Amino acid sequence: MKFLVFSDIHSNLEAFKAVLSKIRKMKIDSYLFLGDAVGYGANPNEVIELLASIPNLISVRGNHDKVVMGYESLEFFNPVAAEAVKWTRKNLNEFSRKFLSMLKRGFIVVKEGICICHGAPQDEDYYIFTPEEAYMSLSFSGESLCFFGHTHVPVVYEFRTPEAYSVYYPLEEGRTTIKLNKNYKYMINPGSVGQPRDRNPRASFLVFDDQKYIVRFYRVPYKIANARKKILQQGLPQVLGDRLLEGY
Repeated sequence: MKFLVFSDIHSNLEAFKAVLSKIRKMKIDSYLFLGDAVGYGANPNEVIELLASIPNLISVRGNHDKVVMGYESLEFFNPVAAEAVKWTRKNLNEFSRKFLSMLKRGFIVVKEGICICHGAPQDEDYYIFTPEEAYMSLSFSGESLCFFGHTHVPVVYEFRTPEAYSVYYPLEEGRTTIKLNKNYKYMINPGSVGQPRDRNPRASFLVFDDQKYIVRFYRVPYKIANARKKILQQGLPQVLGDRLLEGY
């Protein structure tokens, strides 16, 4: 099977449409969404409508999704993110609210040995930035391969043993395809569709082939100026639009 693995759309309709256009001719069997459909951007309802239309979608909620729904307070959100959450709450329609309410808390096992989560298997708010954090989180799930989001940075953590590991930042290293080893363990982040933070402004996602056991990373250009313009027109913080230009 081929899985589209994508995360952190953050209400960026232009970026999401670009990703869906890119995969149109790919033979995707299942779609794995790692959370944060909303927050930051200006088109939460349109993004959710597209997301809900995807067949064979398996998804988990992100931290922005749950806070927008009021399942958790804004206490730990920075002022810019909190302002975007408040705006999103006011502008969500009933269909979007229902969709977000049905998103499951991760982690979820999608097939034997493979799971998905937002931040980490043990905590959807947890950020994984180091191999030590990645291995601890993977051990919590009990699976050998886990896809995670939340950091907005595409990365592959490969563990031969807990102490012997490799870390790949695929696009930075000029690699788009990484062959996995079924004897090793992996934590893999596809990057962000709607708000990349690896200094590459193009939308990010990956395709996982569980037969060939490879992951292929993609970056797709989109109409950033349009997404930024909408953010400013809605009175959202300017930084949310500006950061799209540079991918930070």
